[in-house]
Amino acid sequence: MIRHTESTMAGGITWFWNERFWLPSNVTWADLRSSDGAVYPQLEDFGVILPISLILLIIRLIFERLIASPVARFLGVPAVNGRPAEDNLILEKAFQSVSRFPDDKRLQGLAKQLDWSVRRVERWFRRRRNAERPSRLKKFSECCWRFVFYLAAWSYGMYTVPYESWFWDTNSYWYNFPFHSLTTPIYNYYVIEASFYLSLMLSIFTDVRRKDFIANLVHHISTLSLLGFSWVCNFTRIGCLVLIIHDASDIFLETAKMANYAKVHILAHINFSIFALTFFVSRVVIFPVWVIHSSAVISLKVIGPFPSYYLFNGLLIVLYSLHLYWFYTIAYMVFIIVTQGMVEKDARSDVEETTDSSDETESLNGSSKTGNSTNHINTRSRAAANHH
Repeated sequence: MIRHTESTMAGGITWFWNERFWLPSNVTWADLRSSDGAVYPQLEDFGVILPISLILLIIRLIFERLIASPVARFLGVPAVNGRPAEDNLILEKAFQSVSRFPDDKRLQGLAKQLDWSVRRVERWFRRRRNAERPSRLKKFSECCWRFVFYLAAWSYGMYTVPYESWFWDTNSYWYNFPFHSLTTPIYNYYVIEASFYLSLMLSIFTDVRRKDFIANLVHHISTLSLLGFSWVCNFTRIGCLVLIIHDASDIFLETAKMANYAKVHILAHINFSIFALTFFVSRVVIFPVWVIHSSAVISLKVIGPFPSYYLFNGLLIVLYSLHLYWFYTIAYMVFIIVTQGMVEKDARSDVEETTDSSDETESLNGSSKTGNSTNHINTRSRAAANHH
């Protein structure tokens, strides 16, 4: 039985990695085994991704606690969500065992039981719910970690990849494909990026939970799959270019979000505008002109079509379609900021409930109209930056 199961699994793996699908004609997996003369990407190389991703998670915890959180406190980012709800055993019991969002009838009953106004009971439930929401400090710390990684990864990519002999000549991406010997910088770049996305996928269950949770989870899985496929089939030259293009704009997005959480709204607007410009140049212009043209047109002339050619280019076109959609959304947000100074609530947003006008009007993501507008913009554009 065990042998039968192992045989079935081996057969499934063989079927999935059929070289006739993934590689050009007359090329086999055996041809891509590393030797003394050339080093090619190997599937087993990705075995280091899980331990590195776990190390990144540990580094992240230390970074957020010892660096990001103190910086947030220094900038005045609060660790709690507004005023706490006053102690009340009756309301606490109703909150825990009955409903976190009581209807009008229950609110009136509780108000009568406590001899409170209905407005006061509503306010208590609002504050109690806010107490369980992630604080701005936690959000700031998460953004700070992503900002540091994107900045470091993009800097490393720009320091190493453009100095490869093939980088500036898109025809060189396909000459003698797939026999492109792997250099140490490219290996390091691919592995650390894949490890980071795996760490994001592992931490998504403990990070601030947003309404696009499922979309983000699917995105991380898709990104890891694309990185894995491009690695095994040695599409690493195009892959490195895609990574550099995508990391560039994310730096400014995370900076804008941190500035918003710290209520430095002018800096948030400036960085979001830079993010929008960088997004347009890198993902709307450079991506099709350099990446898709090379992968779809030049490769066809140099090596001809093969089955996985259509898969990879189809995925790149889908990715570009997402770029266009999200840039439209981002451009609309920028237009609203420039013309009106604020935007309406975004249905995707994880905006916390605010208190009544008689209390503090601060929400977790900013109390002023300018702050709230930036929060909604950052929340919507976050998904744009996440669709790598």
